[in-house]
Amino acid sequence: MVIWNLDWGVFICQLADSRLTTYDSHMLVALYNRIFAEQDVPLLLRILKMLENHKLQMVFYKEFYERLEPHVTFKNTPRFFTGKRDLPAHTDMLFSLGGDGTMLDAVCFVGNSNIPLIGVNLGRLGFLAAIPEEEVEAAIVSLVRGSYTLEKRTLLHLDSSVPLFNGSPFALNEFTIHRQDSSSMIKIHTYLNGEFLNTYWADGLIVATPTGSTGYSLSCGGPVVFPQTSSFVITPVAPHNLNTRPIVVPDDNVISFEIEGRTDQFLCTLDARTETIKSNVQLAVKRESFSVSLVRPDEHNFLNTLRQKLYWGIDKRN
Repeated sequence: MVIWNLDWGVFICQLADSRLTTYDSHMLVALYNRIFAEQDVPLLLRILKMLENHKLQMVFYKEFYERLEPHVTFKNTPRFFTGKRDLPAHTDMLFSLGGDGTMLDAVCFVGNSNIPLIGVNLGRLGFLAAIPEEEVEAAIVSLVRGSYTLEKRTLLHLDSSVPLFNGSPFALNEFTIHRQDSSSMIKIHTYLNGEFLNTYWADGLIVATPTGSTGYSLSCGGPVVFPQTSSFVITPVAPHNLNTRPIVVPDDNVISFEIEGRTDQFLCTLDARTETIKSNVQLAVKRESFSVSLVRPDEHNFLNTLRQKLYWGIDKRN
């Protein structure tokens, strides 16, 4: 077991050119992680030490701190938050330590607070949590220097005739409808601004944001859409009619649904959150009234992420 004694003291940072520079940062950063493996502990401890060394004040997601406590000792008791209601309003940034699923959870914490998100990748693919282990130190230096860009990302909002998703009916990646408890396909009658679009005979239907176009929608044959594009992608899951293709629609449309199937219960999701609904529940999605900001260090951009994560231009036949 590795035990580090973290002290929120003054730090002098050794830069790459060997000059000594004292940072005087009053930034408050929130730290969120939902699960980590034993092999992630050394990296997590290094990240905490980096943040401490750069004099960044920290507030911990309480469950994360409790899991981490056996591996680290704190000179002073850290501050905690348990959700969006007690996340300090003056938080400058929220660090998501994990994979893309962890980032999607973090979106629910920040909501409409305008607190930016930065993702450090402890997972595998990492489209959203795009900062790899070897670049964490450089990313933190960029934050302290202010050398980063805030990318506004569109969210989608779910309107429903019954309360769903515990008061957070929005998603960064996608909304989906799925069959449940049956191997039979379902029929999803879909409308744009009240005008009939199509009836999808399929296992389900995805409405993805531009950010979500590289997620579930992509795996079902949907297109990659640039994050700045003002659009949604409607992608069927395993459609019966092979000529039914994904479609890109402007995000000022309201997309509504009527569902039929052999059972009376279906699944609907917002990102990684799931609710069971009945066929008489009315559902409609639209662009959310607020957006979320993702922190991008200046050396990162969407094209680099595409090439790295999708292995474009790399011969993998060896």
